[in-house]
Amino acid sequence: MRAAIFLFALIIGFAVPASAADNFAVAQNVIRSQAEAFGRDDAATAYSYAAPEIQSIFPEPGVFMDMVRNGYAPVYRHKSFEFGEARVTDGRIEQDVHIVDADGVPWDALYTLEPQPDGSLKIIGCVLKVVGTSA
Repeated sequence: MRAAIFLFALIIGFAVPASAADNFAVAQNVIRSQAEAFGRDDAATAYSYAAPEIQSIFPEPGVFMDMVRNGYAPVYRHKSFEFGEARVTDGRIEQDVHIVDADGVPWDALYTLEPQPDGSLKIIGCVLKVVGTSA
């Protein structure tokens, strides 16, 4: 009986991280896909990865793209884009991304994604910080 309980606990223990790992992989795919859309200047596709709250602030893809171009240049155009640590906080996924912008300046980005009623993940925010500065 102890062996069965141990085996069950072991299976549950591995199942939870696998689910989190799957969610992190999906989150990274969403972020990567949006970054690729920015690189192609594909405003409609980039906009599709933004959560409804973001879309309500920027009601059309062109307005959203202008905001990213002007306020998030390291995300819009970059030399490198590397995923760091990911975690779940209050049901949301927080994903660290290390970016080197077009001028070679290193940045840290914190993306936050939220599950949607349809089961998808959408980006609800991105905070940028130049590496070596305080927040």
